[in-house]
Formats: sequence, structure tokens, C-alpha cells
Amino acid sequence: MRPALSIIASALLLALAPQRAPAAELVMMEQPGCVWCARFNAKIAPAWPKTEEGRRAPLRRVDITQAWPTDLEDIRKERFTPTFVLVDDGREIGRIRGYVGDEFFWYRIGELIDLLPPATD
Repeated sequence: MRPALSIIASALLLALAPQRAPAAELVMMEQPGCVWCARFNAKIAPAWPKTEEGRRAPLRRVDITQAWPTDLEDIRKERFTPTFVLVDDGREIGRIRGYVGDEFFWYRIGELIDLLPPATD
């Protein structure tokens, strides 16, 4: 194969290869009708993916009234919503029960994010 075709083929294979999910994620346990979930959704959720914290741990929503995801079987389900669980490679790093406002949330999530292993780029 000519070198140019080899490079193109390699690039195509790399682009089509399955992408590894982020090691860390912020699991938000929620349920329909949760007023505090709605407040979080209005105040924090739109900004989350634009922040360093959101890039380190993308937000994943889990409705506690539905079947529990099998990949979270080692994470204890809560009845209180919202509950935020910082997970790294399937292991719980810490959790925040409830949402009482953006200032407290950012402070607490910062403490939890600091417990993650250093980011590798």
C-alpha cells in the first residue's frame, strides 16, 4: 500500500474505533416531580459541560423510578433526590445528597473532584 493510502487508512480506523468513555462521571439520581432536581437543572446543568469539573466528570442522569443500570450495581441507590455520586472507573468517590443552591454545590463538588486521580491528557 502506498504511504499516503496507509496514513488515510490508519486515520479512518482510528476515527471509527470505539471511543473509551470518560473514567469519571457525575451520576445524578433524580425522579419525576423533584423540585430540587428542577432547580439544579435550571441553575447548574446548563453550565456543567462547559466547566473544568464537567469535562472531568460528565453528568449522567439516572431516574431512580426506573431499573437500576447494571454498570452501577456497586453504587448504592438513594431514595432522596437529587443525589450526586462522583464515580471513577465504576468506584464511588463521594456523594452529595440534595441540592440547596449553587454556591454549596460548587464548593462540595470541588472537594469531590479534588479526590480524583490527576487528569491525563
